[in-house]
Amino acid sequence: MFKAVAWSRPKRLGSAAGASATVAWVWDVIGRTLQKCQAIETQSFGRLRGPVISVCISAALGYFSDTNLNHAMNMRRLLLFSIAIAVAQYGSPIRAASADGKLRIICFGAHPDDCELQAGGVAAMWAAKGHKVKLVSVTNGDIGHWREAGGPLALRRADEVRKSAKILGVTSQVLDIHDGELLPTIENRRLLTRLIREWDADIVMGPRPNDYHPDHRYTGVLVQDAAYMVTVPFFCPDVPYLKHNPVFLYYPDRFQKPNPFQPDIAISIDPVMERKLDALDALESQFYEGGANGSAELIPTEPAKQQERKREVRAMFAKRNESLAQRFRAKLTDFYGAEKAGSVKYVEAFEVCEYGNQPNPQELKKLFPFFGE
Repeated sequence: MFKAVAWSRPKRLGSAAGASATVAWVWDVIGRTLQKCQAIETQSFGRLRGPVISVCISAALGYFSDTNLNHAMNMRRLLLFSIAIAVAQYGSPIRAASADGKLRIICFGAHPDDCELQAGGVAAMWAAKGHKVKLVSVTNGDIGHWREAGGPLALRRADEVRKSAKILGVTSQVLDIHDGELLPTIENRRLLTRLIREWDADIVMGPRPNDYHPDHRYTGVLVQDAAYMVTVPFFCPDVPYLKHNPVFLYYPDRFQKPNPFQPDIAISIDPVMERKLDALDALESQFYEGGANGSAELIPTEPAKQQERKREVRAMFAKRNESLAQRFRAKLTDFYGAEKAGSVKYVEAFEVCEYGNQPNPQELKKLFPFFGE
């Protein structure tokens, strides 16, 4: 990976010119090394950035430790200052241009289907307008099937979400944490904090921590825990902290205790409902085959009945978003007006988490720029 990085250090000149040359060399090595790291998957890159910088600093300070410069200590301080500048410049993760006025949204789900199910419609709508959307599965889903498990299932489900993401026009990532074993550890808090910072998120979505599935609950807890920590400079200092806390949003659910879901915004996904259903079709292991609680009886052997099964699954998910429209019709009226709200058929809805930025209704409309359509 690092073969193309020039490691040849400058000659010792025993002068300020030598110090300047060495500072420039350290800057160059850190920059080019981190640029090489950018080819690595996001999670690994975040973990490597700190060690890479440390190695460069150690090598540079070792160089100065036996130099004959008259002002060695001052030069060492100059070097450290320059390294700090280099880290600030090159330590930022890979990201699309943030000065183009486009929103950056990252959605977290516990398994490789949750984000697509909960936010696939708005994700497609944002993507169609050029906004940047990333769907993250916090576990790899490796026990989410009645017939398959382990590595083969994890690979299959990762392939399914890639196909689904392509249909929606978004980016996806599956983290390598075992299905059913997610815990709200410090390591996982750091992991999600880094992902949010690296995406430079304006909006972060996730489940509420009230759910039947422990992975869902703990994904919600981890997202909540990141809602403040993304702004703390010395928490995960290897990744630049966010200067503005994003808006954190919850997906809807029907759990009532300790508190029910209360939508702050409801979005018509009528224009993209067919595309969302196409994206869900790609998740065959979960929906067509039934996932962990499915069975062989769900999968017909006759082609005609296979097509009928696919239509049934598609209709089931259309009904799911239709029921949300009925459930949150009043909130639709707040944003669309009574006449238009009455004609909306399919909906996705979200609740603002109290721990992130607190947008007012007009600010929500800017974050969901679909109301003029």
